[in-house]
Amino acid sequence: MHLGNARTALLAWLSARAGGGALVMRVEDLDGPRVRPGLERRILEELAWLGLDWDEGPDVGGPCAPYRQSERARLYAAALDALRAADLVYPCFCSRKEIAAASQAPHGPGDEVRYPGTCRRLSPAERARRGESRLPAWRFRVPEGRAGQVEVEDRVHGRVRFDVAADVGDFVVMRADGVAAYQLAVVVDDAAMRVSEVVRGDDLLPSTARQLLLYRALDLAAPRFAHVPLVVGEDGERLAKRHGALSVGELRERGADPRAVVGLLAQLCGLAAKRVRADPGELVEGFSLARVARAPAVLRGEQVAALGPAR
Repeated sequence: MHLGNARTALLAWLSARAGGGALVMRVEDLDGPRVRPGLERRILEELAWLGLDWDEGPDVGGPCAPYRQSERARLYAAALDALRAADLVYPCFCSRKEIAAASQAPHGPGDEVRYPGTCRRLSPAERARRGESRLPAWRFRVPEGRAGQVEVEDRVHGRVRFDVAADVGDFVVMRADGVAAYQLAVVVDDAAMRVSEVVRGDDLLPSTARQLLLYRALDLAAPRFAHVPLVVGEDGERLAKRHGALSVGELRERGADPRAVVGLLAQLCGLAAKRVRADPGELVEGFSLARVARAPAVLRGEQVAALGPAR
């Protein structure tokens, strides 16, 4: 977990605590290649080392268990069944390579390829024929025209409009291997877990428009959203290993003071004007998302170098 992830976690924690709410720790472990033994435990330990806690989660339980998405497949399957019954999804037999190669597939936000609708109007007979050789993914039918334009009321960025039909087209909600896509899983889980506020990085802001379409299609109440600017390196690019920034785990292992790390995170949030040492609880009083800087936070090498050992 790098400092950008930790900063977002701190902001979510502060917003929940300042509002008198509960924090839900959900493990989103549907992306198989990125799920490695011991990683979940390490991330939770690193968050606890920073002084963050949660009221529900895989390690503490809660009324909405289980809290690992890999254990919630039946809920996603039920949601897909509901979308199928309403004819709001359809089977798609296209590979990523075929979609990328389609001449009519321009790129949308984040260099994302727009789905050209190849399988949207296949006849039942053609679907059956293609299904003999390939398992399908399932795509959500994005409404055409104005109905495919979605306004997101964001607590950081204000009102933002997206044209989902023009930007990404029909999007996957269930992969061909039967694993729910991110868009469907988080919508189902946020509703089931009674999540009223989501605080996350603004690289996910375009995804929110897709999720709002799914909330409406499934007749579920959407939470409030706050998309905070990312932490970037001095070159303006999103934080990565090439910037030489130590992960939270590496800082912990070298004996850094967690209060100094939290102080740096507070700086990166725009909550502190200079280097401080603080526990998260000391930042709760007077906290508001309105205080968070609206520009990307720049992490400088000297800031990380100044994180000395605990005293």
